[in-house]
Amino acid sequence: MITVEEALHRCLALATPLPIEAVPLRQAAGRWMATPANAQRDQPPFAASAMDGYAVQGDPEPGARFTVIGEAGAGHAFAGSLGPGEALRIFTGAPVPAGATRVVIQEDVDRQGHDITIKSGADTALHIRPAGQDFRAGDSLGPRLLRPNDLALLASMNVPVVQATRRPVVAIIATGDELVMPGEAPDPDQIVASNNFAIAALVEASGGTARMLPIARDTLADLTTVFGLARGADLIVTMGGASVGDHDLVAAAAEALGMERAFWRIAMRPGKPLMAGRLFGAPMLGLPGNPVSAIVCAHLFVLPMVRAMLGHPHPAPQSRRAVLGADTGPTGPRTHYMRATLTTGDGLPVITPADRQDSSLLGVLAQADALLIRPLGDGARAAGAVVDYLSL
Repeated sequence: MITVEEALHRCLALATPLPIEAVPLRQAAGRWMATPANAQRDQPPFAASAMDGYAVQGDPEPGARFTVIGEAGAGHAFAGSLGPGEALRIFTGAPVPAGATRVVIQEDVDRQGHDITIKSGADTALHIRPAGQDFRAGDSLGPRLLRPNDLALLASMNVPVVQATRRPVVAIIATGDELVMPGEAPDPDQIVASNNFAIAALVEASGGTARMLPIARDTLADLTTVFGLARGADLIVTMGGASVGDHDLVAAAAEALGMERAFWRIAMRPGKPLMAGRLFGAPMLGLPGNPVSAIVCAHLFVLPMVRAMLGHPHPAPQSRRAVLGADTGPTGPRTHYMRATLTTGDGLPVITPADRQDSSLLGVLAQADALLIRPLGDGARAAGAVVDYLSL
């Protein structure tokens, strides 16, 4: 068996960044922007009013009077300039006219006809947003997985198209005679497939495209047929059939099709029978069949490979620190990723592992929001110890 760290290193060595393509901004949500985007203009492109009120010149005292000479609204600039004793009715977002140095908010003036008087106790803030306050032309937004907030920024930068990495296509294959799809009527000795739905959702949330293929039955012929449907994918992920039983035929079927194996079995709990290699020119991961094992391995290996294909500079899972909320025993010869919950602490969060850690318990996984990392060979830890975890 190899360590988790070595397994991840070998998995990432199989994954290389995919080509870059032009993507319209409207279609760019969730895409990995591979090259920086540069602002085409200042934002705001002019000094703008931050409030509804009156633009004036100088720093008038309460009781000062001004004559209103015009009006400016968002998208409707005032063509002239302001002189001493003059005011311009102005609305939020409108360009501040030449000569104006302050906007007095409308609640701080008395208006009679075309004249305004500054009230006692008036706010003394300028209420003017300088040109370029948000960003300047040429400012850059670096590579990232684009969120809605990023799209708003890119739009305001006047960037209509971004250069994004092509989405990795991930072929997902559940294997086993015992499986049926949700909504079907399972026989008494069958169960409903679940891993493939979670892994497809994880892939798509990370910027990939999931292709959920038919369930492959436990025969070399059926596995070979379903593997054939995975041709052209950027990553092939199987679930089940990677152990050492008489019906665990995934490795045999894949090797018959030319798979080059990178490793098999890792010092990890849950997830020991993980397999990796290359098939049809694409990376392949053989995940365990137990639901929790498969999903934990997806977090630790599938998603980092997807991120690496997108060009993420730091694709490995990023651990965080927390305070242990309960005593735990020694880990033994394998790194243990314990399903756990986080609560607010005094400084660091508090992480408490679930009482039940069986790798078949999806109900426990659904309640967890973290994986407590217990390194291989680590001794017992008492509540209050600082530990590492991965967020789910």
